[in-house]
Amino acid sequence: MANIEGHGGDLLLAALRPYGVTELFTLSGGHVFPVYDAAHRGGVRILDVRHEQSAVFAAEAVAKLQRRPSLAVLTAGPGVTNGISAITSAHFNGSPVVVVGGRAPQVRWGSGSLQELDHVPLVAPVTRHASTVTATADIPADVQRAVTAALTPHRGPVFLDLPLDVVFNGGAVDLAESPSVAAVEPDPEELSRAAALLAGAVRPVIIAGSDVYAGDAVAALREAAEALQVPVFTNGMGRGALPPEHPLAFSRARRAALSGADVVCVIGTPLDFRLGFGHFGEAQVIHVVDAPAQRATHVEVAASPAGDLRLALCAFAEKGARHDDWIAQLRQVEDAARAKDADLLSADTDPIKPSRVYGALRSVLDRDAVTIGDGGDFVSYAGRFLEPAVPGAWLDPGPYGCLGTGMGYAMGARVTYPDRQVCVLMGDGAAGFSLMDVESLVRQELPVVIVVGNNGIWGLEKHPMRAMYGYDVAADLQPGLRYDDVVSALGGAGETVAKSADLEPALQRAFAAGVPYLVNVLTDPEDMYPRSSNLA
Repeated sequence: MANIEGHGGDLLLAALRPYGVTELFTLSGGHVFPVYDAAHRGGVRILDVRHEQSAVFAAEAVAKLQRRPSLAVLTAGPGVTNGISAITSAHFNGSPVVVVGGRAPQVRWGSGSLQELDHVPLVAPVTRHASTVTATADIPADVQRAVTAALTPHRGPVFLDLPLDVVFNGGAVDLAESPSVAAVEPDPEELSRAAALLAGAVRPVIIAGSDVYAGDAVAALREAAEALQVPVFTNGMGRGALPPEHPLAFSRARRAALSGADVVCVIGTPLDFRLGFGHFGEAQVIHVVDAPAQRATHVEVAASPAGDLRLALCAFAEKGARHDDWIAQLRQVEDAARAKDADLLSADTDPIKPSRVYGALRSVLDRDAVTIGDGGDFVSYAGRFLEPAVPGAWLDPGPYGCLGTGMGYAMGARVTYPDRQVCVLMGDGAAGFSLMDVESLVRQELPVVIVVGNNGIWGLEKHPMRAMYGYDVAADLQPGLRYDDVVSALGGAGETVAKSADLEPALQRAFAAGVPYLVNVLTDPEDMYPRSSNLA
């Protein structure tokens, strides 16, 4: 037990440091000045943004990539409310973000202080823990309580409100040792039933999602897949758990696999719209989750072990099986689909097809590049054609589907990986949500590459509305806008590309630039992503 002394900001950061927190993301506000003072004096890096949602998205990227708590500090009132969409994304993604809000002083509460608002009822539905700290001396214990909630599966964001008088006041406190979160063993009977079903299947399939990465279960997934010889598909941050060259890694044969499987084992991802709500024909479904609350209740499953995903996958790996004919059958489908992809990825059309953009990107991205999706149709193509080769190299908004993640995620990724390529894939609609935060990246010397698929429409809405009604409204943007000029004006650089042959050279210049660089690609507005999933 260590004694710590100082104002509320000192106590806050002292309690967070043992969890690995070395930076905070914020937009400046007077209610939280003591937190900045403690960070400035204590060597905690302060990264500031132009909109509070970017601060929370940046913190979420750090939490996702580094699998640890991260810190966003928001000033009172609109500072907190501006961050709520990003907090909600972290909630859906199970990201352990600690959000600290400033708050009007307790001694004047109810008198109409600047930005006086009770934030807790607003954020409570989308956090694991939300409370107001009422005494300076309580800050360390409240932080530990909140972080424990953030790290306990199923993980998620937490919120602490610091009233002005609480955070500015001083005190001396004994800081207790940070509590650890113990691994929870899945129920042995449920786990045994799941393992037997998977091992005894004739045509099994594994689908692995973000919690496999978040739960540090990537190695265990590989061991289980190899022991059972089961084809593996991934989504979210599960992508890259098996490199694309692995004989059990599949991506393009998913429809054939799920329609022909007799057992589908979904690990670490919900049975939501991305997976047809868990309806896989006649297949029996195993749903392996990290906490009982994550079990699907809208569909019948044959087994649903809940607990530490590493322990569950290690139990699966103790079984042995062969499915050579099934794997060979899916490999034929996979290879045929990839052969068709090759034509799309290399087609030189006028205007440029989004698939051609990804063909160019595949030729310039490093194996460990971090790719970030922020958009609709354009980013859907990224999910189809870009295949992370290492775990923890893919960030997308997740099931909440909130646009505007791009610049915040880019900031968090660059802080995490100073020497790796960071590439943001952005629709022109999504560019309107966060592009001003290029200034934050420039000012803090955080170079990233931004590729905008600029088709001048809200593609995810325009094409379906046309199909439903024969017309569309509120779905057009100004065509041909120079988003690269916006980035140049903010201190970065960029260029517009209108011809396919110019894509690779432009991308090479972007990655060599050493500043935020936007490649503004004019893409075909008539191209519609071939979406087959039911989003609702």
